[in-house]
Amino acid sequence: MPPVPPVRPRRLRPGDRVAVVAPSGRVPAERLAAGLDVLRGWGLDPVAMPHVLDVHPRLPYLAGTDADRARDLTDAWCDPSVAAVLAARGGYGTQRMVDLLDWTALRAAGPKVFVGYSDLTVLHEALAARLGLVTVHGPMPATAPFLADPASREHLRRTLLEPETVTELTSPAARALVPGRAFGTTFGGCLSMLATEAGVPGRAAVCPPGGGILLLEDVGEEPYRIDRWLTQLLRSGILAGVTGIALGSWHDCGPYEDLRPLLLDRLAPLGVPVLEELGFGHGPTTLTVPLGVPAALDADARTLTLKEPALA
Repeated sequence: MPPVPPVRPRRLRPGDRVAVVAPSGRVPAERLAAGLDVLRGWGLDPVAMPHVLDVHPRLPYLAGTDADRARDLTDAWCDPSVAAVLAARGGYGTQRMVDLLDWTALRAAGPKVFVGYSDLTVLHEALAARLGLVTVHGPMPATAPFLADPASREHLRRTLLEPETVTELTSPAARALVPGRAFGTTFGGCLSMLATEAGVPGRAAVCPPGGGILLLEDVGEEPYRIDRWLTQLLRSGILAGVTGIALGSWHDCGPYEDLRPLLLDRLAPLGVPVLEELGFGHGPTTLTVPLGVPAALDADARTLTLKEPALA
C-alpha cells in the first residue's frame, strides 16, 4: 500500500482561538504580552495557558514542572474551541515532558495547527510520528524574530491564514552547497535536537516514506559540535532516504565561511542536492517552513517550493 500522506490541519481564520503554551524554557512576561498583542492584531483570539509564566521550583531554566507543562499542552489541544497551539519560546525542556502528554486524548481531539522551532523540534517529530500531522516550523510569540522582525512575523501570519501565498521559499543569501534538484516531504529542524532524539521510541526515526527533504539549523554551537551532531545523524541511519537538504541559519556558530567546509564534508557524500542559507531557524530574521508537506528543492534556483499549501 502507498504511504498515507500527513494530515494538514485547516488554516486559521480571523476569530479563531489560539492557545500559547510553554513546553520548554521560562517565558518573560513582557515578551509574552507583546506577542499576544500581535496575535490579536491578526484578528485571532489568543489565550495563554495557566502555567505559561511558571518557573520550575528547583530548575529555573524550565517553565514550571514537567507535569504542568504537559498538562497545559494536552488541555489546549483537547479544547474544541482552540484551533492552534503555539509554543511561546524554545529553550530546553520539551524532552522532559513529551512522554507525559496524553497521546490518546490528543489523537481523539483531531488535527490542530502547531507552531514552534528550536527545542520544539522534539514535538514536531512526535506529532508527525504519533499523529501523522503537518506542523509549522516558525517564529514563536515570545521570541525576537516574532517581536522585532516584521518580515518574519508576516511570513508566519501568511502561512497560518493565507498559506497558498507562501509556497515558494528563498532568501537573499541562499545558494547551492551541492547543486541539483530533489523532491520529497519536508522534515527536520534543530540539528542538536534531531541528533539527541536519535533512537528514542516514538520519534520520526527515519525520513518520510518516499524520500524526505531534510531541514537543518542550529544556534550557539562550535563547529566540532555541529560535526558531532551531523556524524550522529549519519551513523544512526536517519539520513537514509533523504533526497535533498535545506540548511537554515547557524547563528552564533562562528563565521559561516569557516563552517561551510564542515557542512560540505559531512553532507556532500550523501550525493543529494544541498541548499544553504535558506534563512529559517534561530537567526534574527526567519522564514516559516511547514514540516510534512511534499516539496521540490532546487539548489541551483535557490528555492524550496511547497507542492501544496501548509494548511488545508
